[in-house]
Amino acid sequence: MNLLGPTSNTFISQRLRLHYVDWGNAEKPPLLLIHGGRDHCRSWDWTAEALREDWHVIALDHRGHGDSEWASDGNYRIMDMVYDVAQLIHQLALAPVTIVAHSMGAAVALRYAGLFPEDVRKLVAIEGIFPTPDWEARMRAVPFARRIRDYIAEKRKAAGRLPRRYPTIDAAIARMKAQNPYINDAQARHLTIHGINRNEDGTFTWKFDPYVHIEHPYDIGQDRKHELWEAITSPTLLLNGADSWAGNPVRDGRIQHFRSAEAMEFENAGHWLHHDQFERFVATLRDFL
Repeated sequence: MNLLGPTSNTFISQRLRLHYVDWGNAEKPPLLLIHGGRDHCRSWDWTAEALREDWHVIALDHRGHGDSEWASDGNYRIMDMVYDVAQLIHQLALAPVTIVAHSMGAAVALRYAGLFPEDVRKLVAIEGIFPTPDWEARMRAVPFARRIRDYIAEKRKAAGRLPRRYPTIDAAIARMKAQNPYINDAQARHLTIHGINRNEDGTFTWKFDPYVHIEHPYDIGQDRKHELWEAITSPTLLLNGADSWAGNPVRDGRIQHFRSAEAMEFENAGHWLHHDQFERFVATLRDFL
């Protein structure tokens, strides 16, 4: 890419200093890009570059990710991230805003759109409708006390775990490519360079807090999630990769909880379909937005 990059900015949410980038053109309609778990705002650079002439593009780093601060208690609840998004939109006066979000970020965006339907113009949720019905059934089969005990054990284990260190950037890039075999070398390098910190000894570690791996046991119930999805009034596009674990919301029935949602599945794409099939993704975005 030949980029004139974005400006780096911060805002405060629940006493955390959170980071976002702004691609300029403040006179254009606002477009908020929200990344998924263990990712960062610069993973949207290709999308931002493609749309920046027609939109005022802003991309957020979630708490514990990218250049945002880590939560001191190591807890990363979806509803706290919903608050962070609400705070950013409020502070920057972005509403009504168009949102494009991926995975965990899409789960956050869907809840925000249900809570503040008047503040969302259009919504694109990439691989964000979860858990799948099968996954939900497996979770319900685990007794509540056992889930809490497992969570406590995982938190305790994480407290003694040191972040993995990579001796070279190339080693970190290899790990990135192993995570998603669809991405090419240039994509993997870009995602890695913006996703790592260099340590004093010259090694590299990922920017995200290792605690983001741990799923918090306290969340709103599935009925409440459905209630929020049903409250969304903006046109909504649900995108999924055919080779992803996240399932297809049309085939498994989850789309029935949306008033005006359209679903589309991308062939030869996994969970990161916006990287895996970028040209088709951007064309789809332009048509929808």
